[in-house]
Amino acid sequence: VTATTGHKYEGVRFEKGNCGVSIMRSGEAMEQGLRDCCRSIRIGKILIQSDEETQRAKVYYAKFPPDIYRRKVLLMYPILSTGNTVIEAVKVLAEHGVQPSVIILLSLFSTSKGAKSIIQEFPEITILTTEVHPPVAPTHFGQKYFGTD
Repeated sequence: VTATTGHKYEGVRFEKGNCGVSIMRSGEAMEQGLRDCCRSIRIGKILIQSDEETQRAKVYYAKFPPDIYRRKVLLMYPILSTGNTVIEAVKVLAEHGVQPSVIILLSLFSTSKGAKSIIQEFPEITILTTEVHPPVAPTHFGQKYFGTD
């Protein structure tokens, strides 16, 4: 696939051993699409919320396939804004033995600031997104998906 920026992406072929991890709640909206493509794929979950006072991301829940450290991980998070939530998710995956080089972040909309902060922290990670928006990511995905527009 050649993106509108001219960047070529070779794509990902389904291989045994891939798994999905959704960052709850918004990432769960991407699970059905992944299952439609890869029916028997294992899916883990992480619940991360930002502290209202400090804006720091905090992990409340994480459940993964027991052998996640041997798998490629498709990390699902549709709207990437600051990157803090994804950085925290990658740290949790690393604690479970997952190398950042086997993580592919699947995002619909990203900000350049968020993508840069993730790459700065984890240069080996792959980020796939449909659009990069400076400075604020659009919220219409959530509005359409949850019917709040």
